[in-house]
Amino acid sequence: MTTAAMLDPDTLHTRVQRFYAAQMQRLDERDIEGYAETFTDAAEFSHTPGRPPSRTRAGIIEDLRDFHHRFTDDPMQRRHWVNMIDVALAEDGSIVSTAYCLVVKVRPKQEPVFVSTVIHDVLVEIAGKLFTRSRHVSYD
Repeated sequence: MTTAAMLDPDTLHTRVQRFYAAQMQRLDERDIEGYAETFTDAAEFSHTPGRPPSRTRAGIIEDLRDFHHRFTDDPMQRRHWVNMIDVALAEDGSIVSTAYCLVVKVRPKQEPVFVSTVIHDVLVEIAGKLFTRSRHVSYD
């Protein structure tokens, strides 16, 4: 089994990029439980200014259900575009990742709205799979 620490930088980058692609597609489809499953059991997730961070998978699910509840009757579709990913291995074997995330909000017959953010992640490998241990989103 390959561990993140054994991968060359290009392979590690590709692996993180694939992880983000699958993770963000779950979020964009509002598969909140599936998205939360990409975090560790004790993860921390801070995504909206003024809101306290969510902690644990259950906390992430509760937070995102609450967040998305206000959009129940809104036909808006969000798309998260993660790019410019910079990854580095930490001494403890975790992966420190900083990436730009452009959030595109699309509503029928309206111009898209773009929100520019930066995600600061710590990713860990468990049983050969990547998980987010912490995510802090900052807004431009």
